[in-house]
Amino acid sequence: MTGAELREKFLKYFEARGHTRVGSSSLIPEGDPTLLFVNAGMVPFKGVFTGSETRPYTRAVTAQKCLRVSGKHNDLENVGHTARHHTFFEMLGNFSFGDYFKEDAIAFGWEFLTDVVGLPKKQLHVTIFTDDDEADRIWKKVLGAGSNPVMRLGEKDNFWSMGDTGPCGPCSEIHIDLGEQVGCGRNDCAPGCDCDRFLELWNLVFMQFDRDSSGNMVPLPRPSIDTGLGLERLAAVVQGGTSNWESDLFKPLIHHVEELSGKQCSGSDRESIAMRVIADHGRAAAFLIADGVLPSNEGRGYVLRRILRRALRYGKFIGLHEPFLFDCARVVVDRMESAYPELGTHRVLVEKVILHEEERFLETLARGLVLYEEESSRILSDGGRVLPGSVAFRLYDTYGFPLDLTTDLARESGLDVDQTGFNSEMERQRTMARQSWEGIQGEQAGVLSQLVTEGVGTEFTGYETLEDTGLVTAIIQEGNREQEAGAGERVEIITDRTPFYGESGGQVGDRGIIWSNGSEIRVEDALKPLPDLIVHVGTVTRGSFHVGDKVELRVDDAGRRATMANHSATHLLQWALREVLGDHVQQRGSLVDSRHLRFDFTHFSQISRDELDRVEDLVNEKILANHEIVPSLMSLEEARNRGAIALFGEKYGGTVRMVSIGGFSKELCGGTHAKRTGDIGLFKILEERGIASGVRRIEAVTATGALNYVRSLERELAGVSDRIRGSRGEILHKLDKLIEEKKLREREVENLKAKLAQGVAVDILEGVRDVDGVRLLARVVENVSTPKDLRDYADRVRDRLVSGVALLGARSDGKALLIAVVTKDLTNRFHAGKIVKKAAEVVGGSGGGRPDMAQAGGPDEARLESALETVQDFFRTES
Repeated sequence: MTGAELREKFLKYFEARGHTRVGSSSLIPEGDPTLLFVNAGMVPFKGVFTGSETRPYTRAVTAQKCLRVSGKHNDLENVGHTARHHTFFEMLGNFSFGDYFKEDAIAFGWEFLTDVVGLPKKQLHVTIFTDDDEADRIWKKVLGAGSNPVMRLGEKDNFWSMGDTGPCGPCSEIHIDLGEQVGCGRNDCAPGCDCDRFLELWNLVFMQFDRDSSGNMVPLPRPSIDTGLGLERLAAVVQGGTSNWESDLFKPLIHHVEELSGKQCSGSDRESIAMRVIADHGRAAAFLIADGVLPSNEGRGYVLRRILRRALRYGKFIGLHEPFLFDCARVVVDRMESAYPELGTHRVLVEKVILHEEERFLETLARGLVLYEEESSRILSDGGRVLPGSVAFRLYDTYGFPLDLTTDLARESGLDVDQTGFNSEMERQRTMARQSWEGIQGEQAGVLSQLVTEGVGTEFTGYETLEDTGLVTAIIQEGNREQEAGAGERVEIITDRTPFYGESGGQVGDRGIIWSNGSEIRVEDALKPLPDLIVHVGTVTRGSFHVGDKVELRVDDAGRRATMANHSATHLLQWALREVLGDHVQQRGSLVDSRHLRFDFTHFSQISRDELDRVEDLVNEKILANHEIVPSLMSLEEARNRGAIALFGEKYGGTVRMVSIGGFSKELCGGTHAKRTGDIGLFKILEERGIASGVRRIEAVTATGALNYVRSLERELAGVSDRIRGSRGEILHKLDKLIEEKKLREREVENLKAKLAQGVAVDILEGVRDVDGVRLLARVVENVSTPKDLRDYADRVRDRLVSGVALLGARSDGKALLIAVVTKDLTNRFHAGKIVKKAAEVVGGSGGGRPDMAQAGGPDEARLESALETVQDFFRTES
């Protein structure tokens, strides 16, 4: 059976059993800001499972497009190197929303795999959650006599949850044994092993609990079923392969790449890996573009760009130096458009986008590879092993290399990448981009400077209104001037007038929309790179825009008003700080947005709680007084004569804007402000701390933000009160009492452990042997799980031995702990450090220490007993 036939058989099987066939959702999650992409078949039904959404059916079956390239589920690095990892894949799933439960889900799964698909029962193995007796009973009934035994595994393997809270439950997995030839060779190899022998085909999730924030799980009133069966895995198995790449879902793509390159994909060599990567990434790119994602430098578009450029770089390994991936995408569309019609609908777009991206990237890739080879060769010749973050950033910034591409190159050269240094360079660039225009370099700077030279400017009307009409005077895309921009494109657009505030003076840029004749741009930011120029940054969500269009501009009202309240509050805060701490207080930076405010200022000692309370009181007193906030234009000299405070290091023109509050606060400021102080509502300090020598920072909230913060404190306080069963007036007393009781219990535990260890030490001496006249003890110690406890235990054993040698072991979270002790009279014959070092090598670790006592450890707990036997070697040496 082909992959397409298997997909259809699955859908029809469940349709015949009362399931509604639901078409695949887009790879872009709808209404779920927590995910970049749909990464599992249940994602489109998340609202149904949580109860926030209803559907006209209680049973569903889907073949869902999925992508795993980010976050917890990120398979990008493994693609091409393993038999089963992909970026894009299809997940077949059947779902029950409070309808059938375990019995039917298990019966359906087994019948489909064995009767419909025809997989041999003796090769199938079932795992369940360790505590799921119900599933165990059902499986044994379904499997019958002579089947492989049902295995119980722990929470890591067989328990599923949607998140830290919410719907969750045990799951059952169906694995297939692909044979010893692809296994690890260990006698205990079984489902759950990391090797390729036992392949997980199908996961049946029994969603039966609701977990709260404290970890308590209560039964759901309507238990549900969520299953996931990987089509690529199923197709490979049915078609007799041991790798997904051997299925007909990949073979035509790989064969096409073989024809283009003249190479063969037949193993784990670099060329074969490259061809598998290209096949995988070609599929992912085609489906992403068909779902509306276009290459860009952020978000989903950046993921697509990374995938495309990674495939192109691997093309170099097999001699493909001209655009080729767009041609591979044709194969994807040809073979999969019948199941996913959007591929055929957007065939031309898919090919053009990929070709354009290939042409742009190939221009810079060759130059970037030259730089990399020069730098890596120099580092290796000098004996180094780390590629500096500055080099990785230059490859990113100048040549468009995503960090993971550079990391791949470095790994193949035997180098690590200084990712911390890279991140520092990225942050420095972002800071520079937000500073004055003098520090900005590059192509875009030239474009904007040219616009200003041509007389293009922006009149800001946002002090008076949040809506206005303007003309589009320029459209910029990736540093180039364009005449138009269409749906899905990221743009920077300039109009002759705008109510949007461009980020400056610590106040963030406005968000909102620009629209005209059915076309719309979602404005995500507004920048002010030059004094008389405001740039709207956003995405065309529908229609198109042209230079010369008349457009309507509307700022997000709620966001702007919250930002104005926070900005006015910073002026009150600076005044209050100077009143309480002194005139040495000077602003050193700020950030004002709709959620909170941040204010950095000069001060040379820690601020006391009383001083902070006084500052907060002064600000709120002025808010309650409802003073008018008055902005006015005047000369810089006049403003200074009136006592206006200027921002340290800021450059001002001849005419400035002074914002005066009640005559007591006067600051030079170009930001937007509330009409009166009463509009601020409430001012609440969240945090105060030092951030540099002589510079401190206050973060605060106002209005609704302050109210929400107070309520969160009240809820937290109520929670504490409930948990300790005390009223608010006695919470501190109760907590003090609980802490003291805890310390007392800890001391009691330590005493009991010491007594227990002492008692066991007496018993353990019964295992002492006499070897050539020396008392020897080698054994595993139970009820000991930390290096300190093992050391204390060994001290007691040595005291009891009087004269002798002991090598002791213990288990701790899957690791082996070891300690060797030698009594003083024998240290001239036996060395504890050498004894424990040899034992540690057996468990995959190392260690050493003094002649009379030495500790070590290792990750291989299973070989602990073998490690203890090595002490015998030292006695043979003696004899």
